[in-house]
Amino acid sequence: MNNRQKKTLLAIFTDPVPGSIAWADVESLLIAVGCVVIEGNGSRVRFEMDGRLAFFHRPHPEKEAKRYQIRDARRFLDDLGVKP
Repeated sequence: MNNRQKKTLLAIFTDPVPGSIAWADVESLLIAVGCVVIEGNGSRVRFEMDGRLAFFHRPHPEKEAKRYQIRDARRFLDDLGVKP
């Protein structure tokens, strides 16, 4: 995990949930912790690790992830045992 991914991890676990995290940074972090990306139709994307799945829709046209997506990513990372 590089420094940018560590900063993204810290931001995801920050309260209140920030609305300025780029979705590409969230995807990069999930890949860095070992998740496999499974592309779906349109903007759908799934992340799989150790039999656990997380489902997301990539935000568009904005680049920033929505707050609910950050909360979902936080829950998924917590389930995987990844914390700052």
